[in-house]
Amino acid sequence: MPINAADFAHVRLTVTDIDRSRAFYDAVFGFETAFEAPPADADQRTKDQLSFLFGGVIYRFGGGLLGLRPVAPGADRHDEDRVGLDHLCFGVASRIDLEDAVVVLDDLGVAHGGIKDIGVGHILEFRDPDNIALELLAPA
Repeated sequence: MPINAADFAHVRLTVTDIDRSRAFYDAVFGFETAFEAPPADADQRTKDQLSFLFGGVIYRFGGGLLGLRPVAPGADRHDEDRVGLDHLCFGVASRIDLEDAVVVLDDLGVAHGGIKDIGVGHILEFRDPDNIALELLAPA
C-alpha cells in the first residue's frame, strides 16, 4: 500500500548567499519568519537548537513552510535541467493577484515572463537570485 501523504509540510531551497536571498524573498513575498539562524553571539544551547537551519531561515505562509539553506558554493547557480528541483510554484487567488505581482516585481527590478494563459489558469514566471525558477499560478 502506498504512503498516504496529504500535503507538503515544507520545502527548503539551497542558496548561495543568505543575506541576498532573504532580501529577495522578504521583498517579493513578505512571508513571516518562523525560524532563523541565531546571531553569532548567541549561547551554544541556542546555536545547537537551531543548527538544523544551517545558517538560514524558515518562512511561514498559508501553504506551509519555505526554508532557505545557505550552503551552496558562491559561484553555483540553479539549473532546472539537472536532477532536483525544476521550479517552485505558489498559488494565488486570482489573475488580479498576478497583475499586482507584476507591479511588485517591476518595482523591484525582477525580470519576469509576463502573465501567461495556460488553459487551466494563468502563470507568472520569474527567478530568485540563485536562478531558481519561481512561478505564481492563478486559477482560470
